[in-house]
Amino acid sequence: MNDKTDNTVSPDKQRARRLKTAGVAILVLGIAGAGIVHWLGTRDADLSGDASMAGFNKPEERQMEILYGKSGELIEDWSNDLKQPGTQAVIIAAVSVIIASGCFYFARLSDDDDATR
Repeated sequence: MNDKTDNTVSPDKQRARRLKTAGVAILVLGIAGAGIVHWLGTRDADLSGDASMAGFNKPEERQMEILYGKSGELIEDWSNDLKQPGTQAVIIAAVSVIIASGCFYFARLSDDDDATR
């Protein structure tokens, strides 16, 4: 006589829904953050291509090579690359995609567990 259906959602479905929501939020915030970092970093005048600065760092680079060898020069180049806004934006976007993918993966696992029950 009482045909009331149970409208409660299983804990696995709730967990999956929260993980999907978190994944979307992380993805959106990460891509927006990467765009903001790139935009703010490229607004400043870039003087690295200035012809008057050619050879400015030669003595410093030579000293670095003498003291630390090729590996020291390589590490310094990587460090300088990490200071570029484009590189920072790519790293932020990549990390947010990886974390969001993890959220979506675990949400799918949670959905699959609920479906098999």
